[in-house]
Amino acid sequence: MSTANPDPTPPESSPPEASGPALDPKALDRHECSACGYTYDPVKGDNKSGIEPGVGFDQLPERWRCPVCGAQRRRFQNIGPAGSNAGFKQNLGYGLGVNTLTSGQKNLLIFGSLGLFFLLFLSLYTLQ
Repeated sequence: MSTANPDPTPPESSPPEASGPALDPKALDRHECSACGYTYDPVKGDNKSGIEPGVGFDQLPERWRCPVCGAQRRRFQNIGPAGSNAGFKQNLGYGLGVNTLTSGQKNLLIFGSLGLFFLLFLSLYTLQ
C-alpha cells in the first residue's frame, strides 16, 4: 500500500514567506544637519538617543534632536543614500569626470594630489 501526498506541489516550490513589509528606498536616505554637519544614517541608527538601526528619518520621534548640536529635525536635509555622488544633481554632467565621484573619492583625489606635490617640492632640494 502506498501513501499518496494529498498536496501535488512539492514543499520546496511553495512561495516563500514574506519576512516583513518591503522597505522604501527613500527610507534609507541619509540626512545631514545643516547646523553642525552630523549625518543621520538609518542603517546605523542613533545609539545616543536609543534609535535602533533600520529606523528611517521620517520614522524618528518628533522630539528627536541632533545628537551633536541639539538642532531640530527641520534643520536636516536629505543627502541621499550612502555612496551616492557628492554635489548638485544638475552639475554631475559637467567637469572632467570629477563630478561623478563620491565625497570620499574627492577627498582622496584632493589630499592625495596635495601630498604628491609636497613630496615633489621636497625632492627639489636634492637637486644641487
